[in-house]
Amino acid sequence: MMLPEACVANILSFTTPADTFSSAAVSSVFRVAGDSDFVWERFLPSDYSRLISRSTDHHRNFSSKKELYRCLCESILIDNGRKIFKIDKLSGKVSYILSARDLSITWSELRHYWSWSRRSDSRFSEGVELIMTDWLEINGTIQTKALSPNTKYAAYLITKVTARAYGLDLVPAETSIKVGNYEKQKKATYLTCLDNKKQQMERVFYGQREQRMTMDEVVGTQRREPEMRDDGWMEIELGEFETGREGDEEADTEVVMSLTEVKGYRLKGGIAIDGIEVRPKYQN
Repeated sequence: MMLPEACVANILSFTTPADTFSSAAVSSVFRVAGDSDFVWERFLPSDYSRLISRSTDHHRNFSSKKELYRCLCESILIDNGRKIFKIDKLSGKVSYILSARDLSITWSELRHYWSWSRRSDSRFSEGVELIMTDWLEINGTIQTKALSPNTKYAAYLITKVTARAYGLDLVPAETSIKVGNYEKQKKATYLTCLDNKKQQMERVFYGQREQRMTMDEVVGTQRREPEMRDDGWMEIELGEFETGREGDEEADTEVVMSLTEVKGYRLKGGIAIDGIEVRPKYQN
């Protein structure tokens, strides 16, 4: 005997989006129940109405909660186009990309250090490129309550090395994550991938200081470098953290995500910053 549609919908609401999508193949009752607003409201973020109101397209109407869910899977711009919000289609976990304008970048308003402009390859209205500095400091913040509960997250700085790049591949930068008053382990990482020929040329000019600093920073560890993204940019992992239990107001904590290179005192430039992505970290 087939279960009533309302009963099937109630069961599906305790599963996952992935299970609900696949259940449509079971029968017409599962397909209809799996399309109901009752089911998809359970999978949407609890604050989805407020998120839609923050969207740059907040006047858009949705015919169903399932349509809204699919829209959020494609991502939406929020907060005057300074952030991107997205949910994972299969798990319903949320992620954000904070634009370069939403970050704290030391001296970013000084034109001889940084250049702000529209970029055809950016997901935001503008990006920023480092012209020249010997003090690189980038910070982003997010509240844990904005993320999915009971989830391991990782933060990634989204970058791209330009044709004018220099001084990026000898002295490693330092990445860190601070959750409330607790700072996670700092790690050394390079801003660009290894270019042996270029390194040899730069050492002719900069001498042995960079070699000593490189050894001090990464001795005993594997060289960490940016990794390629599907969108053509590179990403540098800044660190990991975990969110607290759902409904635990005391678990709401500010997370500070940072990349700094302030020890080398050498000029560097030619790296574009698109933002910081905060997304669930799934085990391979």
